[in-house]
Amino acid sequence: MQEEAHLAIQASSEVVLLSPTGTGKTLAFLLPIIAELNPKIAEVQVVIIVPSRELAIQIEQVARDMGTGLKINSVYGGQYFSKDRIRLEHRPAILIGTPGRVADHLRRATFDGDRVDTLVLDEFDKSLEIGFEDDMQDIINALPNVQKKVLTSATEEIAIPHFVGLENPIEINYLDEGVTQLKIKRIVSPEKDKLETLLKALCHLGNQPGIIFCNFKDSIRRVSDFLTENKINHGCFYGGMEQNDRERALLKFRNGTHQLIIATDLAARGIDVPEIKFIIHYHLPFRSQEFTHRNGRTARMNNEGTAFVLHWAEDELPEFIDAPEVEELLPADIPAPSEWKTIFISGGRKDKISKGDVAGFFIKQGDLEKEELGIIELKEDCAFAAVKADKVKSVVSKLDNMRLKKRKVRVRVI
Repeated sequence: MQEEAHLAIQASSEVVLLSPTGTGKTLAFLLPIIAELNPKIAEVQVVIIVPSRELAIQIEQVARDMGTGLKINSVYGGQYFSKDRIRLEHRPAILIGTPGRVADHLRRATFDGDRVDTLVLDEFDKSLEIGFEDDMQDIINALPNVQKKVLTSATEEIAIPHFVGLENPIEINYLDEGVTQLKIKRIVSPEKDKLETLLKALCHLGNQPGIIFCNFKDSIRRVSDFLTENKINHGCFYGGMEQNDRERALLKFRNGTHQLIIATDLAARGIDVPEIKFIIHYHLPFRSQEFTHRNGRTARMNNEGTAFVLHWAEDELPEFIDAPEVEELLPADIPAPSEWKTIFISGGRKDKISKGDVAGFFIKQGDLEKEELGIIELKEDCAFAAVKADKVKSVVSKLDNMRLKKRKVRVRVI
């Protein structure tokens, strides 16, 4: 798929790429697009539109990790527009953002839309839905000189609106390839209130990473309170949360501090944690697209995974859910808490701090062994590191207010 997409994007001005989640669509469009960028042009050349903040952040990180030397920025709601404006004074070659925030920048002329020659609509089945339509039309109208359009999705159940301006696109469709490593099973609750069955399922599945999908944030709070009462560590993720809380919930999930996350369909897109072993549909999704995207969080990139449909015995399953096999829940103890904790460091990229600097800081000054330090994530103005839980207290006491590179940093557990 990536090879075919690479050739098509290089050769054609319009490409529609359809491929299951977890198959590497981000690299499929980034590689050929970056290859054609002109490093001498000090303006935005590529705009990538995504339906969620988390997907914007993820694509920015993937593009940065490619080590191109190009400036790359993401913009989205939940952060101050003035900060965006300052960062965009030095124009990035690639700008990634949500429809509302990118449209806002174009309306305020924060950057020159006339210089953009490539437009990517990632997860276009979501960003072209009703609700985003006005912003999407404004964006496309404000980019009059676009020479190349790339649209990607993991589903094909939406008509592309006329205003997108596609005339004769090349379609690359790998959806029929499927994801053979994904199993779909049912968990049957004898009670209409499924909380006790959920608890038994989590004990049965043991200490492995998974996502519990709910349809409403109020349901997430109820499930979260129940799991907290039963001493099952977890994070929460939904649209009403502050952006910092959302980012930290995902960060703790990625680094193993939380093995479970309870989420709305917001988490069905833009979360790339290859080790997710299962997802549980605590609530049944309303449409087949949501079912597809939720299931796509597990069984990614040749890994195995299982999607469990948790339903009351008297529930009638929608036609798009075909899950004949029932998972028998074996008695088991509540999973042990995670062996990792997350530590915050008050210095980041703008302080010329690298991941290697953070690792050295913890190992040399914090007296950690390599295996006691987990995933490190570097942000613009801070960093986070996973540390073995039994070492956290001593590490914080040794490192707080110590110098990392040329500045004193605060170090604390989050």
